[in-house]
Amino acid sequence: MERGLQGHYVTISTVGEKVQAFVPAPLPPKPPIDWPPDLRNKFDQALLALGRLDSVSTLLPDTLLFLYMYVRKEAVLSSMIEGTQSSLSDLLLFELDQAPGVPLDDVREVSNYVAALDFGLSRMAAGFPLSLRLFKEIHSFLLASGRGTHQGPGEFRRSQSWIGGSRPGNAAFVPPPPERVLECMGQLELFLHDRLKPTPVLLKAALAHVQFETIHPFLDGNGRLGRLLITLLLCEQRTLTKPMLYLSLYFKTHRQYYYELLNEVRLSGNWEAWLDFFAEAVIVTANQAVDTTRQLTDLSNGDRDKISGLGRAAASTLQVQRALLERPIATAGWLVKKTTISPATINKCLNHLENLGIVGELTGRKRNRLFSYTRYIEIMNYGTGLPDELVTSQ
Repeated sequence: MERGLQGHYVTISTVGEKVQAFVPAPLPPKPPIDWPPDLRNKFDQALLALGRLDSVSTLLPDTLLFLYMYVRKEAVLSSMIEGTQSSLSDLLLFELDQAPGVPLDDVREVSNYVAALDFGLSRMAAGFPLSLRLFKEIHSFLLASGRGTHQGPGEFRRSQSWIGGSRPGNAAFVPPPPERVLECMGQLELFLHDRLKPTPVLLKAALAHVQFETIHPFLDGNGRLGRLLITLLLCEQRTLTKPMLYLSLYFKTHRQYYYELLNEVRLSGNWEAWLDFFAEAVIVTANQAVDTTRQLTDLSNGDRDKISGLGRAAASTLQVQRALLERPIATAGWLVKKTTISPATINKCLNHLENLGIVGELTGRKRNRLFSYTRYIEIMNYGTGLPDELVTSQ
């Protein structure tokens, strides 16, 4: 349905030229969303896919171990959309205080994303609502280090920004002027809290994501926080027990169409086209997450069976394998600290795991060696465009 312009333009002067900045109308859309049978059916499928994903996450024997990598995979993908070059292996190396293969600012930004998501989830688990204050707090984690430290971490922007182009005059989109940001975000907060009228959670997440991206309330980090908003909202509303759904890979794969749909919503009010895309993203991503979780579970169980045939060495080797499920790139020193097993025994366990084809040594050195749970990382990286193996010159 075409509703016309979803807001209004105001003339502003910035960087020495006059441009038209867009101020979005409050949510929900008017007239209300049209639900043709195909769109209704797709949203029903999306909810079923989320239900399956949530069921799988609750049945995992070591949910927290799998979540550790899921969150980091999402951090890498979401940051890649913003232009960083860090891989999953780079992030794991950074967290081990090893030298990654990319500029440190890139991997710091990815690490910040992990910290921001963990912080937001912990705050909500303690009863804090998804609100403007929480957005600012999460944003301060996103820009805590790296290139964004001078872009007002934790503060709504006080200057005009634009998206695309070398200057405001040739920009692809100019968001609201800074003096309108708080008003627009306040209206979004009312919508999130159902102050105007109740909105089903999946529809709310789809609408709120577009609105957040349109307001562009911060100088930097809007894309990452706008994608985080989807997962945080689904967790806050208990649609997901664990943060297992991340749409960054789907948005990255269909990046051009994604941006076209955002613009189409603003200019013509065709929310239904965006909702169809969003529901498809949820279906595909949730099904992929279920499949990945099953593959990881099968891998873990199969490797445990291999290790169980080691006899007396099996017990300690199983502890090492479990630690590697949490951090699939690790040093012997980290494994010693994690398991409290002696260094000599850790090295014997790693030799067993290498002989069984479960673990690969990455450096070729005799000291300070790095070990990778090879197949685990391959499963996590499948379909992302990320390299399956770590390449290091150390």
